[in-house]
Amino acid sequence: MTDWNNLTAPDAARIEAMARDAMAALPPEFATHAQDIAIRVAEFAPEDVLDELQIDDPFELTGIYDGVPVTEKSVSDQPGQPDIIWLYRRPLLDEWAARGNVTLAELVGHVVTHEMAHHFGWSDDDIASIDRWWE
Repeated sequence: MTDWNNLTAPDAARIEAMARDAMAALPPEFATHAQDIAIRVAEFAPEDVLDELQIDDPFELTGIYDGVPVTEKSVSDQPGQPDIIWLYRRPLLDEWAARGNVTLAELVGHVVTHEMAHHFGWSDDDIASIDRWWE
């Protein structure tokens, strides 16, 4: 019998590890480049991000890509901050609990794949061939 009194929700480090596992599982042509993207986990998106996206409920945003897509980068660009995938722990946990039909690792993997799509400029067909989420 599970002792529910001693269980805790996965912390930011565990969610980051799930994200790294999802990135490593991408097809080889993407997985190598994915390792250059930083993963950051915060409890919620900051107010300025929510305002920019016109999102009122912070639980509605589970992740976001912050960077310049590969399709828009130029060799003449000055290096700036690294590309980052932000994952928001509380909204992820809330969606996971509400769904009840996927593991947290599957949900994190789905969000990471979606955000990687922004980085690589993938089409909807590309995403569907890598992330079978909607099947």
